[in-house]
Amino acid sequence: MPRKAPLDSFDRAILRIVQRDAKAPQRQIAEAVNLSAAAVQRRIAAMEAAGIIERNVAIVDARAVAMSITAIVEVTLINERTHTVDHAKALFEAAPEVQQCYYVTGGISFVLVIVSADMATYEATTRRLFSTNESVASFRSLIALDRVKTGAEIEIP
Repeated sequence: MPRKAPLDSFDRAILRIVQRDAKAPQRQIAEAVNLSAAAVQRRIAAMEAAGIIERNVAIVDARAVAMSITAIVEVTLINERTHTVDHAKALFEAAPEVQQCYYVTGGISFVLVIVSADMATYEATTRRLFSTNESVASFRSLIALDRVKTGAEIEIP
């Protein structure tokens, strides 16, 4: 059921908490925002139903699972025709190595974040997604030296 009313201060406070820790007990959230646990549960359920809370996930430390390469990749397509762009979006979205994908403006077509176990695996990914892809005019890889800040939180005004 889509939410008609804008988010109020209670919803915003709840969102600040659950995006830091989706497993925070509802009674703890309730105490922090001065609502009952039942009211917090209803609000969270409504925000999930409305698509405001898209999903609850675990953030995995890439190093803990031996994924040592993080690459930020700029991709330029041969053209920006709808078919070309839609094909690229579908390909990048389906690739498990692609952690994030943005269709952007400013002279390039896409910016991707790709996580790989090692350089050989990363090279195989670039060959599959870019080098042999006739829709890709060029790509440029920026290899991260350090993960200074990662996460999915957005600032809730």
